[in-house]
Amino acid sequence: MQQDYIKLIFGLKLKQIRTSKDLSLFKLSKLTGLSKSYLNEIEKGKKYPKTDKIIALADAFQVSYDELVSLKLDKNLAPVAEILQSNLLQEIPLDIFGIEERDLIEIISNAPLKVNAFISTLIEIGNNYNLTKESFFLASLRSFQESHDNYFPEIEIAARNFLKEYLLESDKFVSNETMEEILKEEYDYTICYKDFKTLGSSDLEKLRSIFIKEKKILYINILSEVDQKRFILAKELGYNYLKLTDRLYTFSWASFENFDQLLNNFYASYFAGALLLPEEMLLKDMEEVFALESHDLSKFQEIFGKYTESPETVYQRMTNLLPKHFNIRDLFFLRLSTRKDSDSYKLTKELHLNRQQSPQANGTDEHYCRRWVSLNVLRDLQNNENSTHEIGSQISTYPFSNNQKYYVISSATKDPFNPNYLRSVTIGILYKSAQRKIKFMNDPAIPVQEVAVTCENCGIMECDKRAAKPMRFEKAVRNKRLNVIINDFIKSQSN
Repeated sequence: MQQDYIKLIFGLKLKQIRTSKDLSLFKLSKLTGLSKSYLNEIEKGKKYPKTDKIIALADAFQVSYDELVSLKLDKNLAPVAEILQSNLLQEIPLDIFGIEERDLIEIISNAPLKVNAFISTLIEIGNNYNLTKESFFLASLRSFQESHDNYFPEIEIAARNFLKEYLLESDKFVSNETMEEILKEEYDYTICYKDFKTLGSSDLEKLRSIFIKEKKILYINILSEVDQKRFILAKELGYNYLKLTDRLYTFSWASFENFDQLLNNFYASYFAGALLLPEEMLLKDMEEVFALESHDLSKFQEIFGKYTESPETVYQRMTNLLPKHFNIRDLFFLRLSTRKDSDSYKLTKELHLNRQQSPQANGTDEHYCRRWVSLNVLRDLQNNENSTHEIGSQISTYPFSNNQKYYVISSATKDPFNPNYLRSVTIGILYKSAQRKIKFMNDPAIPVQEVAVTCENCGIMECDKRAAKPMRFEKAVRNKRLNVIINDFIKSQSN
């Protein structure tokens, strides 16, 4: 256990006993001969007294020495002690948010009972919603991206420097052959394209790549799409060029041991995006599309075809550039998945740059609004067996969520590794923050649709796409009506 935590637990116990005996710091100072300032530093967990001073404190409190130095706290503070004795604070990526662990410990020592209540509440919420350590770290990573507007100039610069160092022209695309050559010659890689069905496990078949660190062998699933292979190679270059050693070894990843692995995976992926979709080139294409007066989805498809056949890579890259170059920070990114012939949808990835947008992931098994364009394109793809990519857009208004209004564009594609599954990726932009910067958003031809987050919490009564009754919405209306009646009754009886 870390020494700082031992100091803090001793300080919590000292303060707890002192207050229970109605002793001020001044009174305790008189009883023990220890200065008031020294006692205050002990209680804050900054100092741990020597044996003779602990004996003096035990005598003043009329408790045994062993009881005072024990790390066991009573039930009111037990959850705080459990947190401190675990590795939780060490695992939380405090540093990426600029928080010192020492500061957090001081907060706990200043208001242990309130912190205890807060921690207990978080634990209860986590248990009720089955939140795991993985989901906590993923949420931390999203918050980290959001706090930086999902734009990391140092990685953008690194990608540009990489192109210059390897004499690659910035106005041309990096080929798979070039990336393979750099990995082999510069970083001693062995690259093997292999049918993962021959690896002996159906679970491994779903992976795109596996990296063997000890031998520097990169296995790439031969069934991966061309763009997936490009991204895998670019990501490996990112790991090496950025010197990220604590890393994940499969794509898609199955699990991670610590937050640094997850963060470095993001950095390497960002580098790959910056390498394959160079900032200046994509920015120029975006400016041309945004300058159009008429809304034309084919222009977006031209961008997809120019850089990659993966809409997700392009949409993700746009979330990097929109805040920086267009000052559009009110945006969200979503990825949904569904099984063919199923009416169930799972939100597998999300990003909200202003942290207030709808829609957000739903952890209560409610039904996502069937009016979302994200779901519409999935249904279109399912109904059109010959299609490989369905794209759609709409102006989404949220009448029951602060009347928010977004321009939303979504693409649906098949999952090459799960033939029975479809996926859609979506980017949404707050209408009022982008109306002047994106001219085609004023085109009246864009469909406008009232939407909600879930059917259960939706007040749109005349909805032919509703998948569940509006139970939560109706309950909220009943409670609001009841409060009005109660207040009216109290007012009438008070006159």
